Amino acid sequence: MKEKWKVVINAPVVIGFTAICFAATLSGLLTGGYSTRLLFQTMHTPLKNVMTWLRFFTHVFGHSDWSHFTGNAAYLLLLGPILEEKYGKFSIVKVIAVTAFITGVVNYIFFPGVALCGASGVVFAFILLVSFTGFRDGEIPLSFILVALIFIGHQLFDAVFASDNISQLSHIIGGAVGAVSGYSWNRKS
Repeated sequence: MKEKWKVVINAPVVIGFTAICFAATLSGLLTGGYSTRLLFQTMHTPLKNVMTWLRFFTHVFGHSDWSHFTGNAAYLLLLGPILEEKYGKFSIVKVIAVTAFITGVVNYIFFPGVALCGASGVVFAFILLVSFTGFRDGEIPLSFILVALIFIGHQLFDAVFASDNISQLSHIIGGAVGAVSGYSWNRKS
């Protein structure tokens, strides 16, 4: 007897998030960047402007080009389903929202002339969070230490020595959100 195969939505939050990122990136490319500037990147507008507050969250959806999007989407779709299965949908939404908000606010305060967009902070949150999947109370996973040293160390190095258009601070903040979440969700009360 032949088995029937079917496609299942194994990680609705992560797949939905990635789909929104795809749509936002496509919209930005089709409008010559207008929709990205309007909705999907931070900018230093007055705090009484409701769009300022909205963009603190929505900047993670927009990406500067397909290469930027596909790099982030690959990590999101690789790590996200593992995390969503372990921690649940609500926890993943919380990591995405907290990472978006903190990176948006920090960028607004410390880099008023720099527009920020992309899900890289969320990707780094996922990278550090996934290293806690085998965590037990009273132990620090070696994989976490190595990931932290490699990824965060690289971002610190680039922050000092690289002159690129990448927000290493967003990566570091995202990694911190992932590490704190992973530790707090996995330690025994």
